[in-house]
Amino acid sequence: MIRFGPAGCDEGYTGKVTDIPAYLRQNGLDAFEAQCGHGVRMSETAAKALRENAERHGIALSVHSPYFISLSNPERLEANIGYLRQSALLAGWLGAARVVVHMGAAMGRPRREGMDASARTVRAALDTAKAENWPDVLFCLETMGKINQLGTVDEVLELCGIGENLLPCVDFGHLYARSLGAFDGRGAYGSVLDSLESALGAERARACHIHFSHIAFGKGGESKHQTFADEGGGPDWKALAYLLAERGYRSTVICESRGTQTQDAAALKAVYEEART
Repeated sequence: MIRFGPAGCDEGYTGKVTDIPAYLRQNGLDAFEAQCGHGVRMSETAAKALRENAERHGIALSVHSPYFISLSNPERLEANIGYLRQSALLAGWLGAARVVVHMGAAMGRPRREGMDASARTVRAALDTAKAENWPDVLFCLETMGKINQLGTVDEVLELCGIGENLLPCVDFGHLYARSLGAFDGRGAYGSVLDSLESALGAERARACHIHFSHIAFGKGGESKHQTFADEGGGPDWKALAYLLAERGYRSTVICESRGTQTQDAAALKAVYEEART
């Protein structure tokens, strides 16, 4: 079974983030991704309160690490490791198994150079995590939405080959945006799942993390996240839902719609449940 939930609190939720698990359960959801894009600011006390409520209501938690991370920038190696350390520590307080990580840009260098630098950062972070005994989490490297960013499916899978505690976070909206709308439909989705299963093995691939939302794009790729009510949005969820059900994926699917992420996550789940019947 796949879990579904939102990225952060939607515009209609007025309570404290620590109390959101009950709200999610009322909406039929069972996952929540704590957003730390602008820095890890949740206190240990708040994190443990959220964890307690999540356990009470059956909500699986994950963490989105800061956007400041740029794996390909060797000058920010210590800062990048620091952001990952903070995110892993928060995940430990939350009882969260997964930390989502943006890959960052190639910084004007050839993509191969950027990937080699990213690999060095990832290895250094994993070595530090082991030496310092960070909480045991999976770092989920995310496919990215802007063309000049590192984060194609192949690039994510290359880095995931470095260690068993690395998983892809496949953002299907990002792939749609960076392809300028070409990536859509059953054939495109199937090719990505085939790539995951070939590179990681079927069992590990089927546990991948997934982000899904409609994303508008310009000539450089992603421009903004949309809601499901916005006209002209893509990509299509139904074809992906049926493929995930057919292949027995057990991913967590996080909806990143712009302000309606809880309601749209519930809509994703409804289509998936239809696909399973």
